[in-house]
Formats: sequence, C-alpha cells, structure tokens
Amino acid sequence: MASRDANAPVLVTGGASGLGAAIVEALRKAGRAALVLDQRELDDSFALRVDLADARAAEAAVRTALERHGGLSGVVTAAGTDACGPLADAPAERWERVIRVNLLGTAAVIRAALPALERARGRIVTVASTLGLRALPDATAYCASKFGVVGFTRALAAELAGRVGVTLLVPGGMRTAFFDGREAKYRPPPEADLMRPEAVADAVVFALERPADVELRELVVCPPRETSWP
Repeated sequence: MASRDANAPVLVTGGASGLGAAIVEALRKAGRAALVLDQRELDDSFALRVDLADARAAEAAVRTALERHGGLSGVVTAAGTDACGPLADAPAERWERVIRVNLLGTAAVIRAALPALERARGRIVTVASTLGLRALPDATAYCASKFGVVGFTRALAAELAGRVGVTLLVPGGMRTAFFDGREAKYRPPPEADLMRPEAVADAVVFALERPADVELRELVVCPPRETSWP
C-alpha cells in the first residue's frame, strides 16, 4: 500500500490558540512534529510569528520554516478571524482583514508549501466552517472568506489529485476564545451546544494519517444540535 512521508513536520497556522493549538497538541501526542505559524509570540523553537493578513510575509515564513526544518509532511490552515456586524457598519479595513487572513492567508501558506508537500506526497487540511456552506446575516466577511475556502479547497483537490492529498474540514461551533470580545448578540448563549476543540483536532489527525491511496475529501464535524448545519 502506498504511504505518505510522515517523518517531516506538519505546519499549523493559528497554532497558538483555539483549534490550532489543539491540533498541535494532538499531532505531538501522535508522535508527529508540528510547526506553528501565528501572530502571537510563542516560546517554542518550532514556532514562527507572522501576521497571515500579509500574504508575502506568510510565504516568507513558510520558506523560513522549510529552511530550518527541512521539509513538510502536511499543512493545516487553522488560523481565522471574524468581523461581526452589518456590512454598512463594518470598517473596511476590519472587514477586509477577515478575507486576507482566512482566505488569502490560507492560499499563500499552501502556495509556499506546495513544493515540499509534493516531494513528501503530503496532505493539506483546510479549515472552513459550517458558515462556509450556510450564510447568516451580520457575517458577510466571515461567510465570504469561508465560502471562499470551500471553493478554493475543492478546486485545489482536483488540481493536486495524485500528488498531494487535500481535505476540507467543515467544523461547527467550538468552545474557544474565538467568541471572546464580541457583542452579546454575536456570542453563543451559555447553553449552546459547542464542541471541545480537541475532538475536532482528532479528526484532523485522522485525515492527515490517511495513506496515499485514500483521499478523505471533506469532513463535517459538528455538535449534535449544530444550528448552522445542515
């Protein structure tokens, strides 16, 4: 059976907190090395600080990671941000930053990592959202970015078939700091049915560990009473 090279590290964007941090921990528990790209400073030799809203800086950070660690067996694009509110009220810079981080940052990191991933027959896991499949009001920036990630990933899977594995992850709501600092109407209520990010991270590791002759194209992982799915 064909196999992928699992010896090289997996690069995780947004790996300093939330789902990204849970993915890094799950990978390391599974015996995999994990590299982190995040705008936060981490006391970790396997981490690089970069603002993924700057696509050229994101590409340079990937190249630096490759120079330091020699290769990649996978990329997980878990970094994400949001800007809630009506379009007419959203400051343009804040609205556009969501697109730059969630969509353009995802594409930039993957673009820079592709040569290494092709050499390793590696795998990409992009992180979309149930709001990449269902639109809600006051979420134009987030929905636009995550709908974009869905389309980007489906096209990328067709483009890279047989060379690099591509999995689209569509998670529902999780108990992370992602909702902190929002107006109350944009935060889940205390009784909301939300997942532990560790449970979603386990699904990511499962996807990354599929052999080269198996493609896990799309994964929807959500709570039993997820309000934005189906």
